[in-house]
Amino acid sequence: MADTDSQGPKATDHQTILVAHMMTPGVVQVPGDVSVTEAASLLERERMPCLLVKDTESRFGLMTPTDIVKKVVAQGLEPDDIEVRAIMTRPVQFIEYDRAMDEASALMMSSGTPILIVTKQNQPVGVLTARDLVLSPKRCATSISATISILDGESMGREHQVAISQLSHAGASVESPALVLPGTKVLLSFSLSEMMSPLTIRGSILNNTGIEPISGATCSLTAAPRGIEIQFIDLSPADQSRIKAWVLAQLPKSFDPS
Repeated sequence: MADTDSQGPKATDHQTILVAHMMTPGVVQVPGDVSVTEAASLLERERMPCLLVKDTESRFGLMTPTDIVKKVVAQGLEPDDIEVRAIMTRPVQFIEYDRAMDEASALMMSSGTPILIVTKQNQPVGVLTARDLVLSPKRCATSISATISILDGESMGREHQVAISQLSHAGASVESPALVLPGTKVLLSFSLSEMMSPLTIRGSILNNTGIEPISGATCSLTAAPRGIEIQFIDLSPADQSRIKAWVLAQLPKSFDPS
């Protein structure tokens, strides 16, 4: 179905967390000529993070709620008149169900996509999102002061003070008064300790807890902090190692990743 030959060897350690352990089972597939209205209804009814669009035998795409908001609603277009092939996100990244979650993390960060379609013998069997990755077991509850800078193209926009409440090498949960549209690119800056140099990591907003999507990347402020999930993008191997080591040092000694 897709070029997955470049992926590393399969995980065999019984303690390794596999993609199959964290994925949402099932894939809803639609043809490319379905209307956005029909696809949106299907997305809501099935309660899935995305639809897999099969436009041709070899051309696939994904349709997510963010695609509808950004490419249809925000543009003032009529969803009855738009086919899903016109707004689907490409290319689709596929990963086999028995791969290690570390491989899924590396694929998401290298491709910049927050969604992987999980396959078994090249047939779609599930969906793995960056949120699944961020919420995987190797994650540490914490309270770290940080700043988020909104990226507008290649330039930095408004900066906000936030607090990191959970952290892994794949992403972070932060408490912030800023409401940011899912898909917005940000820079998250923080220090793991006074002895370490600060980290500045590029990321993408996955969601805002209890916040409806809004158009544009401009932030508005509220009095009460809200939870924001951030997927890290283009994180260097050195920074990945630093965060992994720090997280493992903070986890309880009885922690068992199996």
